[in-house]
Amino acid sequence: MLDITQTPHQGTTRRDRRAGAALGDPAILRHAALAAWGKLDPRHLVRNPVIFVTEVVAMLVTILAARALWLGEPWGFQAGIAAWLWLTVLFATFAEAVAEGRGRAQADSLRRARSEAMAKLLLRGDDRTLWQPRNATELRPGDLVLVEAGDLIPSDGEVVEGIASVNEAAVTGESAPVIRESGGDRSAVTGGTLVVSDWIVVRITAAAGSTFLDRMIALVEGASRQKTPNEIALDILLAGMTIIFLIAVATLVGFASWNGEAPSVPVLAALLVTLIPTTIGGLLSAIGIAGMDRLVRFNVLATSGRAVEAAGDVDVLLLDKTGTITFGNRQAAAFLPAPGVGERELAEAAVLASLADETPEGRSILAFARERYGVEPMALPAGAKVVPFTAQTRVSGLDLPQGSYRKGAVDTLLQGAPGEAPVAFRSAVDRIARSGGTPLAVAKNSRLLGAIELKDIVKTGMRARFDALRRMGIRTVMVTGDNRLTAAAIAAEAGVDDFIAEATPEDKLAYIRRAQAEGRLVAMAGDGTNDAPALAQADVGLAMQTGTQAAREAGNMVDLDSDPTKLIEVVEIGKQLLITRGALTTFSIANDVAKYFAILPAIFVASYPELQALNVMHLASPESAILSAVIFNALIIVALVPLALRGVRYSAIGAAALLRRNLLLYGVGGILAPFLGIKLIDLLLQLLGIA
Repeated sequence: MLDITQTPHQGTTRRDRRAGAALGDPAILRHAALAAWGKLDPRHLVRNPVIFVTEVVAMLVTILAARALWLGEPWGFQAGIAAWLWLTVLFATFAEAVAEGRGRAQADSLRRARSEAMAKLLLRGDDRTLWQPRNATELRPGDLVLVEAGDLIPSDGEVVEGIASVNEAAVTGESAPVIRESGGDRSAVTGGTLVVSDWIVVRITAAAGSTFLDRMIALVEGASRQKTPNEIALDILLAGMTIIFLIAVATLVGFASWNGEAPSVPVLAALLVTLIPTTIGGLLSAIGIAGMDRLVRFNVLATSGRAVEAAGDVDVLLLDKTGTITFGNRQAAAFLPAPGVGERELAEAAVLASLADETPEGRSILAFARERYGVEPMALPAGAKVVPFTAQTRVSGLDLPQGSYRKGAVDTLLQGAPGEAPVAFRSAVDRIARSGGTPLAVAKNSRLLGAIELKDIVKTGMRARFDALRRMGIRTVMVTGDNRLTAAAIAAEAGVDDFIAEATPEDKLAYIRRAQAEGRLVAMAGDGTNDAPALAQADVGLAMQTGTQAAREAGNMVDLDSDPTKLIEVVEIGKQLLITRGALTTFSIANDVAKYFAILPAIFVASYPELQALNVMHLASPESAILSAVIFNALIIVALVPLALRGVRYSAIGAAALLRRNLLLYGVGGILAPFLGIKLIDLLLQLLGIA
């Protein structure tokens, strides 16, 4: 047997990853400035009709300016227009390059975390001493590898044996190690993470080049980003507007020729470019890339831009109660015996039923029985048969020679108990449920012994957050395995709109399908294999990084921090993306209004002196008016790049109020800004003696 040692891997922290992708990072800006020139390739720009037309027009005006220079004719005005048209195209490609550069900075840090180490391939799965070294890139799905303390996990997989502490800083940015073990919902491991203690046997689930880190790198670089339906629809609208303005400008030639001297081609080119929606055309791709980037900075990986947009349109949110709405650390607070049963007898039965229960609730029952009644937990007796908890049975316990001990959902244990439940027991259970606690029934050989009260606490501020979601038009639904009374009490305290009590995987799936049949978009979070069907059905399925491989494959987003409450922020990020795109589209189209007052009088005032009334900005000359409008048209793209990348600020103030605010800010603002900008540029040109 050979020994392979690995140097402990120091994963990049989340702060490092984010700092390296700051908006004003000089390295990113330098790289973007160079990349912008490469994006001038017409084969690349043809996917953006507005900027492609601008480039074609810039080429035409450049040729005309060069011809005028060759013939000794005046060429300065034409050259000025050509230069600023090229800058318009360059600024548009620069915006996209900056957005891609921020993602590339994150991808570089992730690429450093990708494991190219040697793996310990097990020759026989049941013998950890028989293994041979194998390059991580040569592993295939189904291979079993041994990973010991100090080793990097070579590829994505599932733990099939053992338990270990794993440092996932390379992926999550958090240095605190997490536990990974076989079985349950903590079995999935990611290539490039470091085992810091103990050992595990991992079954490889991903082929080389398609691991979680590989996909994450491709996504944050934008290499696999496809246009979403909304982007495609907006592209079609912008292309249509470009064609309409192209036809309109072309017809002006004949119209002006009939009534006087026709405008020159450079002037018509300037008119066309300033009227087509170049601002949003230049920023549209950057907005989409930045939306994905904001999620990654929030430690959420979306498998597609479609998922991000769907998050913005979500109107139903399914949230688990435990660990999401509540802290999830339910603790035993009281033992309530049934009539004729002593408290100590109930405590002893509860301890036996909880011996094999490794959940925090099970451990708290043992601790409460020891502290309150002096009942010391024993080692699991030899020959004991463990009955695990399942979502279907909702009970767990232990079968021993002296009897069968069970604890679990009250209604389930009552079904197996002889006779009717005592009134006092029913009252005690109802009281627990009404107070927001969770009652667990305890039985021995189907004989009801009493109930255990578990208390859970709603997280601070959840009601305010749900109120904000309600103002956004989102319906919140709490999902819990608790009985209806308990669920109703917690739902009322937290302020959710609805709840699903005693939920099974089938119940979640059925609820999502009903909501979608009503035309709603649904989001949910989950981490277990039993959540996979619902995650796959939901429009936005947020899987936890610590969850099972099935859950991560079923969802269209993965939360690297494994925080179910992050689903709320994901929805807000999605809405911010949609609002940013809508706001900048409004601003871009509104910009054109001011340009009418600048360029149209400049072109036709000689033939129609009455148009001088439209020169409300009192621009110095027709040449100055045209050049000022073209310069403003280029500079406004650069000015809006930070807003496109950061996103328009989102507030949960309701759709109508949000629409009014954005129309006022970006609609009216989009009309007024060019008046001020064009006039200032005109004054500067006069000062410089250019026009």
